[in-house]
Amino acid sequence: MNDRRRIIVGITGATGIAYGLRVLEFLRAADVETHLVVSKAGHLTRKYETGLSARDLETLADVNYAPADIGAAIASGSFRTMGMVVAPCSIRTLAEIAACATGSLLTRAADVCLKERRRVVLLVRETPLHAGHLRAMLGATEMGAVVMPPVPAFYTRPRTIQDIVDHTAARVLDLFDIEVPDIPRWSGRPEPTSSDDGLRR
Repeated sequence: MNDRRRIIVGITGATGIAYGLRVLEFLRAADVETHLVVSKAGHLTRKYETGLSARDLETLADVNYAPADIGAAIASGSFRTMGMVVAPCSIRTLAEIAACATGSLLTRAADVCLKERRRVVLLVRETPLHAGHLRAMLGATEMGAVVMPPVPAFYTRPRTIQDIVDHTAARVLDLFDIEVPDIPRWSGRPEPTSSDDGLRR
């Protein structure tokens, strides 16, 4: 029996594949076994937003699946995992999960995690939102998913885009009680600045 922790990672065609990549990298560093499924549109986004090949992406995960492989291990609730992260999560994927429409392995795996009462985190990437988007978010939330739009936390004073991505990916893993070292967190006491010194005088 494999007692190693496992998480499913789904990558869809929404912009923001950097989030999924960083989640995979953090999980590997934390010795969590990753099971990756990338939609066809997700591979298109990979081409637009990165210099990675499909093979480069696959090497970041322990196990890879084709989106049409409905007979894969992650399609069954008897295959134990900690849950699933969809990063980024397109509105189409959100809507399918909310409607229990399991037309691909990615949405089937999410549905399996929800029925088994496992954590499912959806990094929904869309703005602005209309009522249909919000209803889908509510539907997914009512079934137990966590809808987590990747909103930057500027209290960490990020200096680069990678800082923003890292913080969001680490907050995703917080939801699975997986600690990412050296990630800045709010302490309630912001660092003083030179302008603060002037005010005290």
